[in-house]
Amino acid sequence: MTLLLAIVVLVFIGFAGGVAVGSGMVAFLVVLDIIPRLAQITSSFKQIRKYEGAVVLGSLFFTLTDIFQWVYRLFPLSASLFGLLAGCFVGMLAAALTEVINVLPILAKRIGMEGYMLWLLMAMIFGKVFGSLIDWLHVLG
Repeated sequence: MTLLLAIVVLVFIGFAGGVAVGSGMVAFLVVLDIIPRLAQITSSFKQIRKYEGAVVLGSLFFTLTDIFQWVYRLFPLSASLFGLLAGCFVGMLAAALTEVINVLPILAKRIGMEGYMLWLLMAMIFGKVFGSLIDWLHVLG
């Protein structure tokens, strides 16, 4: 009986955590207007349902992959493709967050770098890229 109760509690906690994280992610995407903004930038409002479907199906697919620990036998460079797609998603998410809260203009004005906005942005981008490469390639140990 104790084992059954422990399993039920663990299932409940896992499900509740998943619902909380999933709801937070959806709320985050909705508040930032990621998908409509992407459609606006690319002038592809007719494709907006496809974008939404891709986000939902991608989330579902990779959640099931994680839960059931599916293994895919792909060519070695496929990790580069998945990394590129994940980087695009994270980059768009970060750009949307920055755009919503107007971090860069406020920061540039406060530190007196309005004329160097492009350089500030490029320094942030290249810093993130090089930092990620150092981490992924285990350069520092």
